[in-house]
Amino acid sequence: MNGLKEERQRLIIQWVKEEKRVSVAKMATTFSVTPETIRRDLTELEEREQLTRVHGGAVLYTKIEEEQAFLRKLDINRKEKEQIALEAISRIEDGDTIAIDVGTTTVHIADFIQNLQNLTIVTNSIAAADRLNQAIEEKRITGKVIMLGGITNPAQSSVSGAMTLEWLSHMRLDKAFISCGGMVADTIYDYDLDESLVSAKMMACSKKNILLTDSSKIGVPSFFSFAQANQFDEVISEQPCPKEWKKWYPKWNIAKRSRVEC
Repeated sequence: MNGLKEERQRLIIQWVKEEKRVSVAKMATTFSVTPETIRRDLTELEEREQLTRVHGGAVLYTKIEEEQAFLRKLDINRKEKEQIALEAISRIEDGDTIAIDVGTTTVHIADFIQNLQNLTIVTNSIAAADRLNQAIEEKRITGKVIMLGGITNPAQSSVSGAMTLEWLSHMRLDKAFISCGGMVADTIYDYDLDESLVSAKMMACSKKNILLTDSSKIGVPSFFSFAQANQFDEVISEQPCPKEWKKWYPKWNIAKRSRVEC
């Protein structure tokens, strides 16, 4: 850890102890660094059990006895998922209306999105909506977030169900960023039936559908098939397309972007 970073993190811990709660925006201004740099500091300090991250900042450390399923999955192939999300963001343009479904890859779009104006973002991911609101608060993007109605699934930080599908049926989207639980040849799978139906509905309402998948999903089927290769305009992965999957060749793009570390 370099000296500046070490000193900044020491002061953050001191600040949390004195104020009980600190905000990302205020710390970024105080230390003259980007909000993303502060969020990385908070993540490292939370891993060392020196504070607990909350929306927009941090509080004194609180031990969590049982981690949510969504958060556990978030750490699997995290670097690869972030790389894919960064590539996906480059497909978004000012003024777009986009959908982001529930997934531990698509959620990173909300973490890194920046320098975009007048977006309308539709999602059934509670985690993504929270992070997108943070992006607007930090002025990384402008626009609005539409959180779809429905039945909540706390373990997955999501909503789904008949209400979710009904809301989507009235929407027209420019681009849909879709995750999956697995893909085998021409077929795309997911684990949760209700969430799969929402992803499929997003695709039906969108002009362009983009699949985000890391290598752990390639060649692996899961519970419910919800889409076929011909329904996607593009696939973004950190790995090359399997040689035998010829239908995917023209659509497959390898993510090459990476985070800029402080």
